[in-house]
Amino acid sequence: MEYDTVQSPIAVSVKNLSLTYPARRKTAARQALKGVSFSVEPGTIFGLLGQNGSGKSTLFKILSTFLPPTSGSAELFGFDVMKAEAAVRKKTGVLFQSPSLDKKLTVGENLMHQGHLYGLKGSLLHERIKMTLERLGLYDRRNDLAESLSGGQQRRVEIAKGLLHLPAILLLDEPSTGLDPAARRDLWSYLVTLRDTFTMTILFTTHIMEEAEVCDRLVIMDQGNIVASGSPAELKERIGGDVITIMAKAPDELSVTIAERFHIQPSVVDGCIRIELHNGHEFIPRLVEAFSGAINSINLSKPTLEDVFIHLTGRRFEEETNGKDKV
Repeated sequence: MEYDTVQSPIAVSVKNLSLTYPARRKTAARQALKGVSFSVEPGTIFGLLGQNGSGKSTLFKILSTFLPPTSGSAELFGFDVMKAEAAVRKKTGVLFQSPSLDKKLTVGENLMHQGHLYGLKGSLLHERIKMTLERLGLYDRRNDLAESLSGGQQRRVEIAKGLLHLPAILLLDEPSTGLDPAARRDLWSYLVTLRDTFTMTILFTTHIMEEAEVCDRLVIMDQGNIVASGSPAELKERIGGDVITIMAKAPDELSVTIAERFHIQPSVVDGCIRIELHNGHEFIPRLVEAFSGAINSINLSKPTLEDVFIHLTGRRFEEETNGKDKV
């Protein structure tokens, strides 16, 4: 018995999707998504990477049929998320950011109740529970209270809940929230196994750069828009070389002087001068020779997804979106 591997050229299709939250007593109307479009191929791990307020969680809610869009369309394996909710839910396993286990029930009891929600019962349900827990390495904990498990083990039980009905796609909202680094690595190792062994499509939201590196493809979201899409390697190639970061006494003035002398385009982000340049190691000696008295420190690195975000938005990824709720 295997997971649903629907034969379709597109697992997820999102076209011009927009959503505006209506005005409330003390807040004005706010557009959380602004004409977002992308597609996901079956059997891939696809990430929605963004800060709080970028719109990724709103998009997750729409894809999991919990929130209707203002305009545009979204389909999972050809089923419209608003017109064919039942069909979408049958093909979808969902892991929410907030914990969903009843910690006073055993692992098996949590899965039993979840199975009933999908109409599973009897020997079929027991078989599914056994199969899922074995694949997650938790079958020997089936009679233990959920509260006795570690954070990582509890998260795996929540994944088991989403897999009981053998879905074609797994949707996860910030799946590693609250997990320590070891548990996070364990979680992602299992998700990669799901993709490789069962050709499962996995779509997840995250604000953690390291998680986005696991993706086959991802989109970077910012303030309701998609600012970039592609594989992690493709996105980093957009930087066009190395990244030189300079700490200086007067970064704004030095940036202008560097631009005039070397005919390049530095930028100043959070008080640091950034230069994107091929063969940065060859340029640094010239830079130090010309401005040694004005430079406090200098660093050379290969591009990261953080650098991609800075390149596209002009600010660091860690900065929170002030004055906005998480959407």
